[in-house]
Amino acid sequence: MPDVSIRPAGVTDLPVVERLWLMFRHDMSEFDALLPQVDGTFRSDRLHLAFSEAGWAPYLFMSGDRPAGFAFVRGLTGPACVLNSFFVVRGARRTGIGLRAVQEVVARHPGPWEIAFQDANAGAVRFWRRVATAIAGEAWTEERRPVPGRSELPPDVWISFDSTDVADVGSSG
Repeated sequence: MPDVSIRPAGVTDLPVVERLWLMFRHDMSEFDALLPQVDGTFRSDRLHLAFSEAGWAPYLFMSGDRPAGFAFVRGLTGPACVLNSFFVVRGARRTGIGLRAVQEVVARHPGPWEIAFQDANAGAVRFWRRVATAIAGEAWTEERRPVPGRSELPPDVWISFDSTDVADVGSSG
């Protein structure tokens, strides 16, 4: 595995994460049938919430000195943490960075977790089931929930697990 670090993202990281966000939203546009806005950007409310709102935590993944992805966690003060957004740059996929990043982020916030993805995204289906098993063994569930405000879309798939009693979910990095 390449030299990887997963760390909380600060305000000084915002320009890098904004560029990664465009790549993430471009990838996701295949599954949610959304085009960019007139200026070529995508809606970025979750990006800005991750950096400004209590109960959210943004993380940046680095491969050596290069950005390799990000994760936004919300619900830090709620009944379950939600992995709100997760992205690994295509050039870093299938190297172990994604699994390691999730494990480290989850380890920083022990307790109940929920992660949503789309059935149409076959890579995400395989990845998130593998992540849930790596973190929680067989103690995870999967259900489909409607996408709020988007009745034309198929339901999201939600994986839930509790990392409270899981020993050594991830290592620090």
